[in-house]
Amino acid sequence: MSVVLRLDHLTKDFETGVLGRRRQRALDDVSFELVRGEVFGLLGPNGAGKTTTLKLIAGLLRPTAGRVSVFGSAPGDRAARAALGFLPEQPVFYDHLTAEELLVYFAGLCGISGVDRAQRAASVLDEVGLGAARRQPMRQYSRGMLQRVGLAQALIHQPALVILDEPMSGLDPIGRREVRELVLRLRDDGRTVLFSSHILSDAETLCSRVAILARGRLVASGGIGDLTAGRAGRWEIVAASLSPAAAAGLQTQAARVTRIAHGRYSFELREGDGPEPFIAAVAASGGSLVSAVSTRATLEDVFVERVS
Repeated sequence: MSVVLRLDHLTKDFETGVLGRRRQRALDDVSFELVRGEVFGLLGPNGAGKTTTLKLIAGLLRPTAGRVSVFGSAPGDRAARAALGFLPEQPVFYDHLTAEELLVYFAGLCGISGVDRAQRAASVLDEVGLGAARRQPMRQYSRGMLQRVGLAQALIHQPALVILDEPMSGLDPIGRREVRELVLRLRDDGRTVLFSSHILSDAETLCSRVAILARGRLVASGGIGDLTAGRAGRWEIVAASLSPAAAAGLQTQAARVTRIAHGRYSFELREGDGPEPFIAAVAASGGSLVSAVSTRATLEDVFVERVS
């Protein structure tokens, strides 16, 4: 499969302090690549370096060391820019314009001819669910609607590589579902999508592969199935009729305890622990078993382990 994007030992330092005499490393020797037609997730806690990475790919920042290749070209190359669509984390627009006026303007910047600009703007606004509000001034938009405008401007020129920085930000559950469906349509059209997210369930649903950043370094990368393979699942035990003292005693045998209601608790066992001894301990404590469910290893398990 053809490589769309390649990062080779990418490093970025920012000057800090008085007169910029100190340097803070935001990204440290990061390498990965994307191939055509895949959805790739860039994950990590706040401050991990996700946005810095995306800005380097988009050509908005220059690396301290290493290089970025977009379709074989440097990010600032005209051909690379034409093939790339970018949604920043918090897009800001001229809010006295309507979404339609803004998208027509962006279409012109992308070299789309006058006759086709309005048609393309209308099409992409329908695609992101803003068709009915296209002539409404954006100062009347909610945050979620502005996020949809940001998606529309990233797609206006039909780029082959779409980069989305926290695309679910500000969206309600219906909006998140619609964005997920849009990402999958882009993939089915043969386009490549790179997005950053804090929402691991979205990454697990959408991505074929992910990279996890922590403190500016790449701590894990690969297919989700590969990252979770070989990991034992956990058991979740729900018990009732437990006193607070009994629940506190059982807590030493569990990884996590959650009080659900009076006398009812959920216990998450440690990875690899079987349920039988714990169920026996519940009975010995005077409680009753409500349910025992085996959960598979998830991307969240990998994420928490690698960034802790």
